[in-house]
Amino acid sequence: MTNPIQNQIKGVFIPVKNIESARDWYCSLLGLSTDGEIYFGHIYVLMMQGETSIVLDSKIYSPENVYKIPVLQLATDNIEKAYQFMRSRNVEVITEIQNGHWFNIKDPDGNVLMICK
Repeated sequence: MTNPIQNQIKGVFIPVKNIESARDWYCSLLGLSTDGEIYFGHIYVLMMQGETSIVLDSKIYSPENVYKIPVLQLATDNIEKAYQFMRSRNVEVITEIQNGHWFNIKDPDGNVLMICK
C-alpha cells in the first residue's frame, strides 16, 4: 500500500485567548493584513510563504495548553535586526540571541516562539 501521508506540514495550531487580539498581534508582527475571515468564531489562518500556515485557535486555549517551548520558528535574514525589532515593539523577548542564530519571544498569551536565522 502506498503511504497516503505526505512529507509536508500544512499548519501549526497556536492556542490563543482572544481570536481578534491574537489575529491583530500576529498580523502586525508578520506584516500581514487582518482582512481574513475568522472561521467558526474561533479560528484565524495566517497564510505564510510556502504552503504552511499558522492557525490561531481560541477554542483550544487554556493556560495549560500554552506552548512553554517553541513549536515553530519564524525566519529572519538578520538576527540582530529582528531582535531589535522585537524589543522596539515591546514584544516579550525571553532570551538573548543564542549562538548568533536564534532567540525566543512570547506572544501576548504566553506561547513561546523562536526567531531564527
